[in-house]
Amino acid sequence: MDASLSSLTLETKSMRSDIAGFQTRVTGLEHRMGSLETQVTTYRDRDQDLLYLRSKLTDLEDRSRRDNIRLLGIPEHEESTDMQAFLGSVLPKLTSLDFDPPLELQRAHRVGPKRSDTSLRPRLIIACLLRHNHARQILQTARKQGPFRIGQHDIRITADYSKDTNERRKALLALRP
Repeated sequence: MDASLSSLTLETKSMRSDIAGFQTRVTGLEHRMGSLETQVTTYRDRDQDLLYLRSKLTDLEDRSRRDNIRLLGIPEHEESTDMQAFLGSVLPKLTSLDFDPPLELQRAHRVGPKRSDTSLRPRLIIACLLRHNHARQILQTARKQGPFRIGQHDIRITADYSKDTNERRKALLALRP
């Protein structure tokens, strides 16, 4: 009986030490879990801040581009050397608009490297107009009249949006029936 009692005592002590070890491990895990929950909350807050800042940045970029228009389809080398002078004379003719005050461009350029192969699609032109109302008039006319023509080439004029806005617009267009 003493032998069985001493073996029971030994087993109880062993179980108590195992339980104490488990309690220590559980306490450590609870502490780590609490710090992980705090980190997750912090990351969620930062993620919300990042989304807000990204939307703000997209909005600011779109506002900075509101005086810009994009011209697609104008053949390469059509503009000779001065893109601003070329567009200053071509845009009023294409759109049949009488600009008052006269149409002025801050800058205009083609996007991307020069292409030696003329069979490729011509590079896009971005033009920054001095007055926002001129850009708005040109875009309204382009929407109403559809593609314009220079010679045998269809010319499209669109607004210049940021990459994020263009991606959102494409996603919405895909939903159209």
